[in-house]
Amino acid sequence: MKLLKGKTALITGAARGIGKAIAVEYAKHGANIAFTDLVIDEVGQATEQELASYGVKVKGYASNAADFEAAHAVVKQIHEEFGSIDVLVNNAGITKDTLMMRMSEAQWDAVLTVNLKSAFNFIHAVTPIMARQRGGSIINMSSVVGVSGNAGQCNYSASKAGLIGLAKSIAKEMGPRGIRANCIAPGFIITEMTAALPEEVREQWAKTIPLRRGGTPEDVAKVALFLASDLSGYVTGQTIHCCGGMNC
Repeated sequence: MKLLKGKTALITGAARGIGKAIAVEYAKHGANIAFTDLVIDEVGQATEQELASYGVKVKGYASNAADFEAAHAVVKQIHEEFGSIDVLVNNAGITKDTLMMRMSEAQWDAVLTVNLKSAFNFIHAVTPIMARQRGGSIINMSSVVGVSGNAGQCNYSASKAGLIGLAKSIAKEMGPRGIRANCIAPGFIITEMTAALPEEVREQWAKTIPLRRGGTPEDVAKVALFLASDLSGYVTGQTIHCCGGMNC
């Protein structure tokens, strides 16, 4: 059964990594996919082609999610070209890790702007559309460190904690319009970035996880599918941890 047939999903930062995995899972379940990234290069074009192979409408948009006006412009364009926006996944994010005493103002501002302000930008642009549709699902990609904190990541942790507070507030504001807002808090997920870590570091990390393995982007995508679909129709304002038990 295709859980998202006929729906349109907008996913930010989805040319690669977890965002792409979510887009693939959604396309498999019949959703039309609009995704953004800073540039739509060869990687983004390959993602478009892969998603289109599932028989859905797909288009990648070059857009800076952290830019308020650009976010509104691309949402307007997507709505005009796709006809609806039923699911928003705020996935765009960066890291600039260092200890607080060494962190520059620029490093703090960059992470908060890309990770948190971008979600505000897209929610601000999308909620009027979803309100007119009397329904929609907003999913913020948070992190376990947004709940527990992490040394060397105060900017990243703060941004991911902010996404949780944002989702809870939107859930209360927009619930009467049929709009749900939730978060996913991934743990140690094996991506291009984490795969570059030394093997001994990854093995040591896995030992701290009850399931004794790192997660995959596909693990996160399945949670995102649940939150986008009608299976989670009575779930809002929540944060689902996809972490193998590392934060239980």
